[in-house]
Amino acid sequence: MTEVSTNALFPETFQGTAADIAGQIGLMWELIKAPLIVPLLRVAVYICLAMELMLFIERLYMGIVIVLVKLFMKKPDKRYNWEPMRDDLEIGNEGFPMVLVQIPMFNEKEVYKISIGAACNLSWPSDRLVIQVLDDSTDPLIKDLVEKECLRWANKGINIRYQIRENRGGYKAGALKEGLKRDYVKDCEYVVIFDADFRPEPDFLRRAIPFLVHNSEIALVQGRWRFVNANECLLTRMQEMSLDYHFTVEQEVGSSTHAFFGFNGTGGVWRIAAINEAGGWKDRTTVEDMDLAVRASLKGWKFLYLGDLQVKSELPSTFKAFRFQQHRWSCGPANLFRKMVMEIVRNKRVNIWKKFYVIYSFFFVRKIIAHMVTFFFFCVVLPLSLLVPEVEIPTWGAIYIPCIITTLNSVGTPRSIHLLFYWILFENVMAFQRTKATFIGLLEAKRANEWVVTEKLGDALKNKEKTKQTKKPRGSLFGDRILPQELGFAVFLFFCGCYDVLYGKSQYFLYIFLQVITFTIAGFGYIGTIVPS
Repeated sequence: MTEVSTNALFPETFQGTAADIAGQIGLMWELIKAPLIVPLLRVAVYICLAMELMLFIERLYMGIVIVLVKLFMKKPDKRYNWEPMRDDLEIGNEGFPMVLVQIPMFNEKEVYKISIGAACNLSWPSDRLVIQVLDDSTDPLIKDLVEKECLRWANKGINIRYQIRENRGGYKAGALKEGLKRDYVKDCEYVVIFDADFRPEPDFLRRAIPFLVHNSEIALVQGRWRFVNANECLLTRMQEMSLDYHFTVEQEVGSSTHAFFGFNGTGGVWRIAAINEAGGWKDRTTVEDMDLAVRASLKGWKFLYLGDLQVKSELPSTFKAFRFQQHRWSCGPANLFRKMVMEIVRNKRVNIWKKFYVIYSFFFVRKIIAHMVTFFFFCVVLPLSLLVPEVEIPTWGAIYIPCIITTLNSVGTPRSIHLLFYWILFENVMAFQRTKATFIGLLEAKRANEWVVTEKLGDALKNKEKTKQTKKPRGSLFGDRILPQELGFAVFLFFCGCYDVLYGKSQYFLYIFLQVITFTIAGFGYIGTIVPS
């Protein structure tokens, strides 16, 4: 019986000594390649090329629009009603609306003073401003430090409130929602949100609030992020390139064409009436800011992005913190798309073009397709095609269009143009994490609602460098820095590259080996700032 089963599964051709194993594997590969591998790989190539064309058209469209906006469209203060807020001797400060400043925090030991100090220095009448520090910290020592900082500013005459909750239910969305329920907030018309590492300029409110006061249809005024630690390391330079494109192009195009874009979660001013009409803050995804923006937009509210209203902030400079942030930023939009797509389709308050923009451009292409095509095409399909010469990838799809897309992506940060090639390799590595997170969000899998607060270092690293360091424990170093999946992809790509060197004619091995190096560097955790233990 055993003999029959073995013969049925493994014919005589495949039976031999250990020395013939390699030959048998090669023979098996040839047997399944033509009927199975080649057709599947061809289908994968067609799908990837289709996704790449979708992304190319999207990037080209935004590139054309941003040029037209810069050349022909009026400035925001000309398109909308805008008058500066002036002091009036007769009515005093009554001409200024009540504004609430919310600063959500969670164990922000290194940066809590920065945001609190910047908020307390905003140029706005003190009796028309309420600063609310929403502290969800779990460390009693940090909670005590934050509370003392609030008391210090309160003793200077600043209307600042220190708020804590019994639990962290809803995370940031829960804290913001709870903060709006306080009795002293009832008279506030607008709320501005600053994360713990954000430091607005004193005139932030005086430049943003007039757009809301004089244009009743505007619900949100979003400022642009600027980064105080962009030059800290190569990781922060890569992030600056991606985020500068987001603000310079994506936010500007959305604001100018459809008066819609995703709220960035911080550095923006909301009309509280719009938040309430949209249903308030919800914690059903890890992108509560985008969730609120989409719901408010479906109610007919307009958003305004101001590129010259800049807010200083900090980029995550450790690779671990960056990966957690990217998981949240990739998983959350995909999960929100799953939950809201039919609600957007059925909505009757916005026109069909805005629906198309939100569903196709904003969600499908930018939040889903962009991650998937980057990973599957350049890290899976293209390397596999080197092992299967029967499947050819057209040069326009493998080289020309990706080069145009990359060039369009670089317009936001001209100073980093010399880093463009490394940025491509790095983005391909991160596309693996983003694609995985996107699938988790779409399928609402186990980590769909995972929330890890992005670590901010502030001046912690500088302070630690001034002191003597003890030897770092190897255990935590391995757990935090060694990434087996990235190293596994490095091995896979190395095999594909070697095969191309020996048997191929495409010379893609030059790109493949550079990608191997990048995956290896990421796999061993040698990206970003290495924080001493």
